[in-house]
Amino acid sequence: MPAVSDPDTERLVSEKVDAFWRGIEGGASKRGNITVTIAEKKPKKNWFSMGEEEVPWEQWVINAELRQPKTERDRQTFQANLASTLTKAIETMISYTSSERGRAVVPPITDSSTISPFPFKVLVKVGNQEVG
Repeated sequence: MPAVSDPDTERLVSEKVDAFWRGIEGGASKRGNITVTIAEKKPKKNWFSMGEEEVPWEQWVINAELRQPKTERDRQTFQANLASTLTKAIETMISYTSSERGRAVVPPITDSSTISPFPFKVLVKVGNQEVG
C-alpha cells in the first residue's frame, strides 16, 4: 500500500501500539481496541464564539484479543484464521475507500501544508478503559 513517511505519525502509532500492549499485558482483560478518527476543521457555528472545530467524518475501529494457543495445531489454526480475518479487513478497507461512495465522504482538502490535511486521533482502550 502506498504511504508517506512522517516521523510524527510513526511516533504516535508506535506510542499507541505500545500503550495497547502494556495495557493488555498488565491488565486482567485481554481484549481491547484501537480507534482512529479522522476529522475536518470547520468554522464553529455558535453565537458566542468564533474559531474552528473538528468534525469527525470517518472512524476505523480495530478490535484485538490476546490469545495463547495451547498446542501447535491450535497455533496453526489461529494463524490461519488471523491471516484470513486480516485479509478480509484490508479488502473491505480498499474496496470501500476506492468506491465512489467512499470517495464521496472525503471532504475537500483545504490545507496542503502538512502531511495529513485532516486532523486525526488515535484512542486505545483495553477492556473498557482508555490507556496511553
